[in-house]
Amino acid sequence: MNTPQIGAVLLDIEGTTTPIAFVYDVLFPFARAHLTEYLRRTWKTAVTRDAVQRLWEEHAADVARGEAPPPWPSADDGEGGMAAVDAYARWLMDRDRKSPGLKLLQGHLWEQGYRSGALRGEVFRDVVPFIRRCHAAGRLVGIYSSGSVLAQRLLFESTSDGDVTPLISFFFDTGVGPKTSADSYRQIASALALSPARVLFVSDAEPELEAARAAGMAVLLSSRPGNAPPRDAGAFAAIRTFDEISLGTPRG
Repeated sequence: MNTPQIGAVLLDIEGTTTPIAFVYDVLFPFARAHLTEYLRRTWKTAVTRDAVQRLWEEHAADVARGEAPPPWPSADDGEGGMAAVDAYARWLMDRDRKSPGLKLLQGHLWEQGYRSGALRGEVFRDVVPFIRRCHAAGRLVGIYSSGSVLAQRLLFESTSDGDVTPLISFFFDTGVGPKTSADSYRQIASALALSPARVLFVSDAEPELEAARAAGMAVLLSSRPGNAPPRDAGAFAAIRTFDEISLGTPRG
């Protein structure tokens, strides 16, 4: 794909910059294995209390919708409350729920793994050279993922090519809105001071591409090893690597 009019490239993570297996076989199991210990150690800290408050609000919304999450004590800030958070977080993980509270909790939990060296960010071999090409060609590069901004930064700080976050101009998570909402992409374009037509979004998730295209963005389907086959093979132009994206001098 030739992109002369593009001023910014917006990238998904899972299945786009990073193998799905890294998320499901490394990050998620790490979170499960260390969740209970992490809650016990950080229960009184501001970051964990913030995540707990968000999870409590999401739990109430789940109950109001008629779902049946694990029970949550109405007034227990001790072991019972901790156990409730642990159980509810695992219930969300079992459903692969894109929960802002869970993502916040996971981000801080993964931070200890990255800082200790137990975790190291994994990206496809073509990702860092592409980001460098974008930077050299005057294109902004950013990330939009359901994982927290903290989790995004930790991943790109610790790749086998070193810390590439200085080359990434912006990070967005679902705080800007759901990835399946066109309004989220309009808000991102506005934050970049670009028209949506000057932003290219690359993702493996067709509902996300549909939303970005509805907002006016250019889109490409990431067809990486391990990704699910597309529902409609002709709905989006697809790339197997970022090497297939041709960069020139951006207009304006």
